[in-house]
Amino acid sequence: MINKQLITRRFSRAVESYNREALAQKQIAYRMSDMLNHYLPRPCGQILEIGSGTGFLTRRLMETLHPEKLVLNDICQEMSTCFTDLLGNGRTTFLAGDAESLPFPKGQDLIVSCSALQWFVSPELFFERCNTLLKQKGYFAFTTFGRDNLKEVASVTGSGLHYRSLEELEEALRIHYEIVKTHEERICLTFGTPLEVLYHLKHTGVAAVRQQAWTKRDLQDFCDKYARLFSDGHSVTLTYHPIYIIAKKRQ
Repeated sequence: MINKQLITRRFSRAVESYNREALAQKQIAYRMSDMLNHYLPRPCGQILEIGSGTGFLTRRLMETLHPEKLVLNDICQEMSTCFTDLLGNGRTTFLAGDAESLPFPKGQDLIVSCSALQWFVSPELFFERCNTLLKQKGYFAFTTFGRDNLKEVASVTGSGLHYRSLEELEEALRIHYEIVKTHEERICLTFGTPLEVLYHLKHTGVAAVRQQAWTKRDLQDFCDKYARLFSDGHSVTLTYHPIYIIAKKRQ
C-alpha cells in the first residue's frame, strides 16, 4: 500500500540532499530531455510537469523547448523553493499536491513526468486523465521504473514497490495514445558498503517504501545479507531500471 503522507515527508526531508545524491535520477532526466528534444515538434507552448522534484528536467525543458507557460507540480510544497527564479517570470506556476487528485489546467501541449509515476496508486487512471488535459496532437511523456529497480534492496528486505513492465505500460497507454518512442535500461551504481546504499536511499527520498524505524539489529542484518549477496569484495551494487515512454494523443 502506497502511503502518500510518508512519501511527502521523506521527499521533503531530502530537498537539500537530493541534487547531490540523485545521480541516477539526474541521468534519467537528461536522457528524457534529449528524447523530447528529438521527437517533439516546436513550438511547445504549454507544458505541465508532474513530480518536478528539484528541477533536473525542468531546467532542461526551459532551455530546449522554451514553453510559453509551464505548470510545475510536486507532492512536496518545499520543492517550490528550487524554482524561485522561474516563479517570478510570469510564465511559470507551481502547484503543490498529489497529482492523482489535484486539478490541473487543460490545453496542454505536453504533459511530462520523470521518476514519479511509480509512486501512484493507479498510473492507468492517470494516463486516462492526462488524455483529457492535452490538446489535440498533444504529447504525454514520462519515465518510471521497471521490475529490476532496486532489485538488491527488494531481495534483502523482501519488500518494495510494485513495478509495471514496459509491455504493461504500453498496453495501458494504447487505449488513448499512439506510442512514439520507448526505451529501457539498467543503471548500476556502486557503493563502498551497504550502509552507504541506505544513506543514498534516504537522501534521495526513495526509502519512503519502509514505514518502520530501523533498529540496530535491522541495520546489521541488512548490511550482512546485502554484502553477502551483492559484494565483489570491494563494493556493492544498486540497480535502477528506468523506462522511458513518449506517447501522442490519439486523434
